[in-house]
Amino acid sequence: MSDPTNPFEAFVKMGQDMAKSMNPALEAFTPKGFENIMPTLSSEMMEQFMGKGLSPEGLDAKTRLLLTLSGLTIQGAQGESQIRLTVRHLKEAGASKQEIAETIAQAAMFGGVPAMSKAMELATEVLDEEGTS
Repeated sequence: MSDPTNPFEAFVKMGQDMAKSMNPALEAFTPKGFENIMPTLSSEMMEQFMGKGLSPEGLDAKTRLLLTLSGLTIQGAQGESQIRLTVRHLKEAGASKQEIAETIAQAAMFGGVPAMSKAMELATEVLDEEGTS
C-alpha cells in the first residue's frame, strides 16, 4: 500500500511520524517488555478486584479471565501480550490447562482456526515456561 492518495495509509503514516517525533525510543518498543514488568496478581487480589469482591453475586475472577481469553483469542494475533498475561493470571486464579485449552478452542468458532492456533501457541509458551502441569 504505497498509494499516496489512500487516506487510511496517509493517516497511519502521520501517526507514526508524530509518535517518532515525540519519543524516538518508541521505534524499539516491544510488547514483550510490557509483559516483563506486569506482575502476576495473587488469586486473592484478582478475586477482590475482578471477581466476587467486585460483585458478590456475579462471576468469579477465573470465569471473567476465561471470558477475557476467549475475546482476545477471537481478536487474533493483535493481542499476543494480552493473551500471555491473561494465561498467567488464569493459572494463578486456579484455571487448569484443560479449561484454558477449551476456552481457546471454543473461540475458534468465532475467530477462526488461525486465531485459535496462535492463542494455543502463546498459551503453551506461558504454561511451559512456568513449568505448570
